[in-house]
Amino acid sequence: MSTTIKSKASLAVSAFRKLHEEGCFVLPNPWDEGSAKCLQHLGFKALATTSAGLAFSRGLPDTVTALSRDTVLTHIREIVAATPLPVNADYQDGYAREPEDVAANVTLCIATGVAGLSIEDATGDNNTPLYERNLAVERIRAARAAIDATNTAVVLTARCEAWLVGDPDSFRTAIDRLVAYADAGADCLFAPGVREAHEIAAIVKAVSPKPVNVLMASAVPGLSADRLADLGVRRISVGSALARTAWGAFIRAARSIAETGSFDCLADAASFSELNEIFQTRS
Repeated sequence: MSTTIKSKASLAVSAFRKLHEEGCFVLPNPWDEGSAKCLQHLGFKALATTSAGLAFSRGLPDTVTALSRDTVLTHIREIVAATPLPVNADYQDGYAREPEDVAANVTLCIATGVAGLSIEDATGDNNTPLYERNLAVERIRAARAAIDATNTAVVLTARCEAWLVGDPDSFRTAIDRLVAYADAGADCLFAPGVREAHEIAAIVKAVSPKPVNVLMASAVPGLSADRLADLGVRRISVGSALARTAWGAFIRAARSIAETGSFDCLADAASFSELNEIFQTRS
């Protein structure tokens, strides 16, 4: 890592850690440099990559194996370089099964200049969708050791994918694993898919005082940023939702042109002046 990247990364890590200390912040997920710069322009304080958003931009499905580690590392570098904001990397399962390999890959991710990274416990195997519990814990412990060995304070987020893989007792599985991941050295805990307020509050209480991230991948009645803050949530991400919103508008407009021959659907397009203002060169 160059001296310039190290200096920028150090400042970003400090800022990112400070955001986790109190209150609640929204961590939106850009899928390319343009969307990252736009989110900075709109005033967000930190960003997170989205593996699904990246996959869709490459014409690939959202699966654990769709993107190679090196493709993801290149993408993370691009997002980190796009703005001065702290960036959290969606690093999926660490692109390895064994703890020592996860550790090696975490070291590579830190070298991109990220302020944080997340490691999940989904295997991508429908027959065994989650890594066995003890192995999953050791994977987080290895990621923690890799971060500590770089003498940085990069924020480690541990994800339990119980809801997303259809675990029959998602809440109990998530609570058990997130507590274990916290004990193994995770700085932030995350169970994407939890939607019930009482379950969110229970997760926050179980891993306290460590911060909890909640994913808002779609609108959920009653779960605003203020409500999540009241439940004790420190960080709110949106995953692939912004990318999917952009794709939704694109598909609807293109379909309308193809099916009706009308161009009325283009009335809501962003103006050249607005986009040029967002993307003008800034120091």
